[in-house]
Amino acid sequence: MVNPFFKKTGPHNINFLLKTINLNNINLSNDLITDIKDINSSQKNEITFFHSKKYSDLARKTKASYCLTTENFKSFLPKNCKAIISENVLLDTAKITKIFYPDSIIDEYDNTVRDINETELKNKVKSGRNVLIGENVKIGKNCLIGHNSIIEKNVKIGDNCSIGSNVIIRNSLIKNNVHILDGCVIGKKGFGFFPNKVSNIRYPQIGIVIIEDNVEIGCGSTIDRGSLSNTIIGKNTYLDNQIHIAHNVKIGENCIIAGQVGFAGSSTLGNNVMIGGQAGISGHLKIGNNVQIGGGSGVIRNIPDNSKVMGYPAKDLKNFIRENK
Repeated sequence: MVNPFFKKTGPHNINFLLKTINLNNINLSNDLITDIKDINSSQKNEITFFHSKKYSDLARKTKASYCLTTENFKSFLPKNCKAIISENVLLDTAKITKIFYPDSIIDEYDNTVRDINETELKNKVKSGRNVLIGENVKIGKNCLIGHNSIIEKNVKIGDNCSIGSNVIIRNSLIKNNVHILDGCVIGKKGFGFFPNKVSNIRYPQIGIVIIEDNVEIGCGSTIDRGSLSNTIIGKNTYLDNQIHIAHNVKIGENCIIAGQVGFAGSSTLGNNVMIGGQAGISGHLKIGNNVQIGGGSGVIRNIPDNSKVMGYPAKDLKNFIRENK
């Protein structure tokens, strides 16, 4: 499920889209494009992007009708997908995303928020003082919400959940038996920018945060919503305090992550992963199942299943111990 909460324009003519991003020298048909999505979830009559060889396997299987890519990568695309050659794939993707989702750049103040009312209380929701609820918010039964928390627009919370004090949530789907401790911020836009000498350009963030059943999120943690795909926390995963999870990160089931761990965007963790405190995970990496990462480690490469690593850059634990005796 992607971007169910953002108003979408279109469909748009492919030539209109390309002219808008100054690629109007390309002579294409008058196809109507209905949406822009990541290369894994895109379908017929949609446009996607492909900018890194890390995603070549997904590129070969994409169902998109058009793809922004480079001259070097166009050969990976299937016959059903027409390549659109771009000198700056991510920047052009951001521009087209903004056409489809013009409200996705700025998280405006939610002026629909109201005091929690009798409808929520009838669902056996218990709340502290100064709890505010926004538009398109649904809260399940037997939930607890602490003082001064704001459940902004576009949030669904399942049954038997607890939300601490001073928590802010928006653009999120939270399943059952989830516990979010004090001071968390969930579902705000991620840190997506393109550096520019004149002015930095923000990347639209149209994904959401999905938190599966039986997850606990420690105090002061921040989970950014996805850009074109979603940020996902798998079932039975426990996050310690002050953890940052960037946009598009996918964390598997039964993971345990200690305090002050940081995840850069679009990295994926398997199931049963354990990470020690203050470790850092670089972007666009794949961490396998049953992996253990020592505290303070810096992960800059993919890690296969059943590995134990430590250090910077993170390496096999036995090698790390041998080198640091």
